[in-house]
Amino acid sequence: MWTAKVEPLLFAFTDHLVKQRIWRSRVAGRRKLNEEDADTKESFLTRLGPGLITGASDDDPSGIGTYSQAGAQLGFGVGWTMLLTYPLMVAIQEISGRIGRVTGHGIAGNVCRNFGGPAIWSLVVLLAAANAINIAADLGAMADALKLVVGGSSVLYVVAFGLVSVLAQVFLDYKRYVAILKWLTLVLFAYVIALFVVKVPWLEALKGLLVPTIQWNGAFLTTLVAVLGTTISPYLFVWQSSQEAEEQRIDPKKRPLKENSATKRRELRRIRIDTMVGMAFSNLIAISIIITTAATLHAKGVTAIQSSSQAAEALKPIAGAFAEIIFALGIIGTGLLAIPVLAGSTAYAVGEGRKWPVGLSRKPKQAVAFYSVLALSVGLGIALNFTSVDPIKALYWSAVINGVLAAPVMVMLMLLVRNREVMGDLVVQGWLYVLGWASTFAMALCIVGMLVSLFLS
Repeated sequence: MWTAKVEPLLFAFTDHLVKQRIWRSRVAGRRKLNEEDADTKESFLTRLGPGLITGASDDDPSGIGTYSQAGAQLGFGVGWTMLLTYPLMVAIQEISGRIGRVTGHGIAGNVCRNFGGPAIWSLVVLLAAANAINIAADLGAMADALKLVVGGSSVLYVVAFGLVSVLAQVFLDYKRYVAILKWLTLVLFAYVIALFVVKVPWLEALKGLLVPTIQWNGAFLTTLVAVLGTTISPYLFVWQSSQEAEEQRIDPKKRPLKENSATKRRELRRIRIDTMVGMAFSNLIAISIIITTAATLHAKGVTAIQSSSQAAEALKPIAGAFAEIIFALGIIGTGLLAIPVLAGSTAYAVGEGRKWPVGLSRKPKQAVAFYSVLALSVGLGIALNFTSVDPIKALYWSAVINGVLAAPVMVMLMLLVRNREVMGDLVVQGWLYVLGWASTFAMALCIVGMLVSLFLS
C-alpha cells in the first residue's frame, strides 16, 4: 500500500525533473543561438570582409572608364548587362571565397597543388600581364584626372601614385589604409545622386535594364566583353580567395573548414552575405554610371569618350563647375584602392605558386619575395605609361583583356570546387554550382562572339 502511494509521487517528481531539464536545455540552446547571431551581426556591422573590399575595388578607374564608354556608345541598351551579371558575379566570387576559407589556400595555391606546373604558370603569367596592363591604365587615368584639375605633368603623377601605392602596402597596416580610402570611394555616389538630377527618360532606361538587346557586331560584343571583364575579373577571384585564406591564417581560433567544420554554417553564411553586399555596391555604381552617361553624353551624340574631361561631363548637371573635381576624386580614390588589389593578386598568385610566405599582414622581412613581386607589378604598370596610349582607351581595353582571361580561370575554379580532395565534404553543389558554370559559359560565349564578329567584319 505504501508503495502504491509513493510511486505516483516519484513518477510525478521524475517527470518534473525531466521536463525542467528539457526546458533548461532549450533555453541554453536559444541563448547559444542568440549569442552566435549577435556575434555574426557584430562582425557584419564592424567588418563585412573581403567581399566588400572586392566589390569596392571592382569599380576602379578601369570600371568607371568602361561603364562611361558603354553608356556613351550604346546608351541605355547596355544596362541589362548589370542585372544579368549580378547573380553571376556573386556566384563566382562566393565560390572564390569558399575555396580560400575551406582549404586555407588561395586559388593559385590550389591550382598549383592540383593542376601541376603548366597550368599554374599559365595562370600566373596571364594574370600578371593583365594586372600590369590594368595597373598601368589605372595609374594613367589617375594621373590624367589629377592633371585635369591642377595641371602639371602626367608622368610625374604616374610615378608618384605608383610609389604611394607600393609604400602604403609595404609600410602601412592594410586594413587602416583601406578604411581611409573607402571614404574617398563615397564620391562615386555622385553618380547615384545624379540619377535624380539629370533628366533621365525613365521608361527608356528601365527598358534598357529589363529587356536584353544584343547587336551582332564587333563594337557591341567587344563592349559587352569589356563590361563583363571589368565586373567578372580574374584578379578579383584571386584576391577574395587569398584574403579569406589569410584571415583564417592570422586568427589562431580558425582553421580551414575542411579540417574543422564546426563553424561551417556561420562562415559560409558570412561569405555569402559579404559577397552579395559587395557586389550589390559595385553594380549599383555601375548602373548609375551607365544611365548617367547615356542620359547626358549619348543623348548629345557623344558616343566615344576620348578624354577624362568628356567623362566628367556626365556629372556637370549635379556638380556644375566642380564636376571635374568630383570625377578626379572618384578616379584617384578608387585607383588607390584597386591598385593594391591588382598588385596584391599578382603577388599572391606568384607567391602561392612558389609556396612562399605570403600576405599583406606579414612584415616586409617575413615576406620579402611576396612584397618584391608586388612592387615589380606596380613598377611594370608605371613603365607601361611611358607610351602614347590614351588613358581612357587603355582602361577600356584592359577590361577586354580581363574578360578574355576570365573564362579559362573560371573553368579551373569550377573544377576545383567539385574535387573532394580539395574541398573535403564542402564541395559546392546546387544552384551556386549551376550559376558558377552559367557565369563561365556566358563569358566564354561573349569572347567567341567577339572574336567571330571581328574576324568577319
